[in-house]
Amino acid sequence: MAGENRAPCAAPPVVLVLASGRGERFAASGGAVHKLCAPLAGRTVLEHTLAAVRASGLPWHLEDAGHPGMGDSIAAAVRATADAPGWLVLPGDLPLVQPDTLRNIAAALADCAVAVPVRQGEHGHPVGFAAQCLPGLLALAGEQGAARVVRQQAQQGRVRWVEVEDVGTVTDVDTVQDLERVAQLLAARP
Repeated sequence: MAGENRAPCAAPPVVLVLASGRGERFAASGGAVHKLCAPLAGRTVLEHTLAAVRASGLPWHLEDAGHPGMGDSIAAAVRATADAPGWLVLPGDLPLVQPDTLRNIAAALADCAVAVPVRQGEHGHPVGFAAQCLPGLLALAGEQGAARVVRQQAQQGRVRWVEVEDVGTVTDVDTVQDLERVAQLLAARP
């Protein structure tokens, strides 16, 4: 209504698309190209992931600078977007993730520090982090991702486990066999 005082809409978290990994398991399984560049239904694996991110309408940042480990990659992406109100950490090798899932995890951050999608008991991605997690995320390094930050927040009762139906939250491409499975799932979509 005109004249009504409303709080401004909170800015959404930034989706951090992680594309820095070496893809060694994919190469070891017979992959001829980097897994994110592997063809999948007329696009690359990464292009499918980015299409979902764009369709979500959320702001995003692609972290593809070739960091030595997942922790380094997350820390660099957070550092590059440090003024964001939060982050959704999304590995680039989840080409089936749905835009609605990204929006749902972003919305869940309104009342928690960490939001984790769960599909049939399996934790997936993207994992959402509120701004209060900034110091913990910036301190990440090495192969470990942000599991330590999730554990710390869970100990304080600040994690929300978000039930989802989206198979894309738990379906990544680490091997050529994974890519074949993802292609089948994609072809079966309506």
